[in-house]
Amino acid sequence: MPASTSAKPYRIGRSKTGLGLFATQPIKKGVKIIRYFGPLLDSKNEKHDAIENKYLFQISKRWTVDGSIRKNIARYINHACKPNAESDVNAAKKKITIRSIKKIEPGEEINYDYGTEYFKEYLKPIGCKCDACEKKRKRKRAEARAEKLKAKEKAERKALKKEEKAKAKKAKAKAKKAKSSGKAASGKAASGKAKTTKAAAKKTSAATRAKSVRSSKAKAGKARSKAA
Repeated sequence: MPASTSAKPYRIGRSKTGLGLFATQPIKKGVKIIRYFGPLLDSKNEKHDAIENKYLFQISKRWTVDGSIRKNIARYINHACKPNAESDVNAAKKKITIRSIKKIEPGEEINYDYGTEYFKEYLKPIGCKCDACEKKRKRKRAEARAEKLKAKEKAERKALKKEEKAKAKKAKAKAKKAKSSGKAASGKAASGKAKTTKAAAKKTSAATRAKSVRSSKAKAGKARSKAA
């Protein structure tokens, strides 16, 4: 395994989750970074088996490393779902080493995957804060906002369409009413005209009859004059 270019290519620094371990110089892929160590706990020992903390690292079914001691700087390495390092466990030697699985740049936080059990017990209830999960949550929030905006725009388009349809219906009804009123007015005018024509015709007929009567009377007068 390649060795680091320095005895301590890392430093403890402020992380999103509290404290973390950060690279102070470039770390190549496959480089041993730091050892995770602490008292060995035997699961067959009742006192050991009763110890509970966040820094317990199980090596085998029997042996577990209690990494809660302050000298164990590796305990500051945080979990990541897409890490740049991993834990290399040697069960025979009861030894745990953290090594890089990709190139780590200076200032970049060193992290490894704590495993499914730890994730379910400690991280899932509060929400994992690693970069991958933060990006995933950010993407989901963005998608939710986009979906909400899309639904809002759809509702607005639907409301506008409904409004336009109502306006068109109203305009159509108004036009129909105006048309009906126009027909009624036209019919009324036609009826009035017909009445006027009828009256005029009646008047003409009366005048014609009067003229005819006068003509008949005039003829009768002439006839009487001749007879005399």
